[in-house]
Amino acid sequence: MNQLARSWFDDAYACLIDNNLSHWLETLPAQINLWDQQGQRGEFNKWCRLLAKLPQVSSPDIELSAQVKIGSSEDITEYQKKQITGLLQQFTPWRKGPFDLFGIEINTEWRSDWKWDRVVGHISPLANRKVLDVGCGSGYHLWRMYGEHARCVFGIDPTNLFLVQFQAIKHYLGAAPVHYLPLGIEQMQAVQAFDTVFSMGVLYHRKDPLQFLEQLKSQLRSGGELVLETLVVDGDERTVVMPGERYAQMRNVWFLPSVAALTTWLERLGFKNIIIADVNTTSLDEQRSTNWMTNQSLQDFLDPEDISKTIEGYPAPKRAVLVATRK
Repeated sequence: MNQLARSWFDDAYACLIDNNLSHWLETLPAQINLWDQQGQRGEFNKWCRLLAKLPQVSSPDIELSAQVKIGSSEDITEYQKKQITGLLQQFTPWRKGPFDLFGIEINTEWRSDWKWDRVVGHISPLANRKVLDVGCGSGYHLWRMYGEHARCVFGIDPTNLFLVQFQAIKHYLGAAPVHYLPLGIEQMQAVQAFDTVFSMGVLYHRKDPLQFLEQLKSQLRSGGELVLETLVVDGDERTVVMPGERYAQMRNVWFLPSVAALTTWLERLGFKNIIIADVNTTSLDEQRSTNWMTNQSLQDFLDPEDISKTIEGYPAPKRAVLVATRK
């Protein structure tokens, strides 16, 4: 493992000890070593070399509660602006955000801030809570969780590019107790210690959604809160759609339940106090191509003659947020 990556995980291990999560260390270091042995070289090492070139710039102007904004253009020289911008553009596509670093606006594919605004008013206050985000992407929401004064925040996601994007942002946020681990939920032991577990945009990618919900539950303490966001369809408690080979051009979409069916799943698995925080059809303003994500996006995945349908003929993406408590 290169020295830079090792420092990331050493800091995460120390944070686990400081926050009464040390039992996770029974398995975590071995899993990280396995991740490293499975070939984190090539492009990943190139990205790490680029990360090491990010200039050291500090600023007292950090905003995480209303946005993810670090510093202003006055904190850096024009040369540093070009240097930082050029390095960050080596980590495209940027999908979850946006971020503002010293006046450099990373205009990501998703307006993840809109999703956060729909969620945050319906959850228990995060102040002094231990938080886990499963499938955290670039870590945008990890910073928003910390901005709500969470005690510590851990994100897991097996995608190396997202890990690098997260570390690029953390480079300018210092020793915050916010950590990213390159794991999938199936690799985690049943920690049963987090106060809040988020999973946003993952459930529909799982072949066994009930097992996935059980895995999320196993990370929560008794009385802990699950915040679940996923694709849904209209219908009653018996309505679940399994798309064909593709849904909105995605190959890995398995089950799209109705909100009522999803509520039934959570009840059967032992959750209580289930509330429907939000149901929202994804707009072309919320998910789109940008100069930081130039690949195809939502507009390319909808029927050009009827954007209420995907190009395969399914209902266009609609997302629901449910909040539930572990008994």
